[in-house]
Amino acid sequence: MSEKNRDGKRTARERLAVERDKQKAAEKRRRTLIVGGSVVCVLALAAVIGVLAANSGKNKGKSSQSAGPVVAPSGAQGKDSLAIPVGKDGAKSTLTVWEDFRCPACQAFEAAYRPTLHELVDAGKLRIEYHLVRLIDGNLGGSGSLRAANAAACAQDAGKFRDFHDVLYGNQPKETDDAFGDNAKLIALAGKVNGLDTPAFRKCVDDGTHDSWVNKSHKAFQSGSFSGTPTVLLGGKNIYEDQTMTPAKLKQMVEAANQG
Repeated sequence: MSEKNRDGKRTARERLAVERDKQKAAEKRRRTLIVGGSVVCVLALAAVIGVLAANSGKNKGKSSQSAGPVVAPSGAQGKDSLAIPVGKDGAKSTLTVWEDFRCPACQAFEAAYRPTLHELVDAGKLRIEYHLVRLIDGNLGGSGSLRAANAAACAQDAGKFRDFHDVLYGNQPKETDDAFGDNAKLIALAGKVNGLDTPAFRKCVDDGTHDSWVNKSHKAFQSGSFSGTPTVLLGGKNIYEDQTMTPAKLKQMVEAANQG
C-alpha cells in the first residue's frame, strides 16, 4: 500500500471519529437540556417553603398568598377542583402533570412530548389533568409562575387553555427572567390565541382572579411530596423519572390501555 493510500484511509478514519464525537456531544446536550432543567426545578422545591412568604409581598398585583377567595377556573375537576382537564372524560388513560410555566424542564418536556400528547388527546385515547404551581417564584423571586398560571386559568374560563398553554411554553423566557410577572406581557401573548384577548380575559388577568387557586394548587403539590417539576404521572407512576421513557413508548402504553 502506498503512503498516499495510507494517509487517505487515516484521514477518513479521523473524519469518522470526529463525526462520531459530534454526534455524541449533540446527544449529551439534548439529555442535559431535559435532565439539567429538571435539576433546576428540583432545587426550587427545596427553597420554596422558606422563600415564598418573603417574596409574596414583592409581586405585582394580587400575587400574595392572601389574594382573596379561592376561585377555581371553569371546568376544573378533581380534589378541591385543582385540575384543569384536557381531553375526553371517558379516555381510558389519564396523565397527571404538575408544572410551572417558568420551569425550563417543563418546557423541555413539552417540546419533546407535545405532538404525541395532542395526537392521543385528539384521538380520545388520553385525558390530561394539569396542576399549576409556582415553584420558580419561590426559588428565584418574582411572580412569573403565579401570574402565568393565573392567566392560564383565565384562558380555561374562556375555553382556550390548551392553546394558551402551548403559547406560554413557546414563549417561555429564561428562568432568571421574570417576564411572565408582567400582566401586559401575558395579555400580549393571548393575542396569539384566536378569540382569547377579550375584556373578560384581561380583567381576569389584571385582577388575579385565580391567584388564590394557584396558591392552593401549589400547597397541594408540596403536600404531595413530589420531587420537582414537571411531575408526570401515568397510572400513579412518575414517567418523567423513567430514563427509558420516550414519546413513542408513552404512545404505545396509552394505545395498549385503550385496546384493553
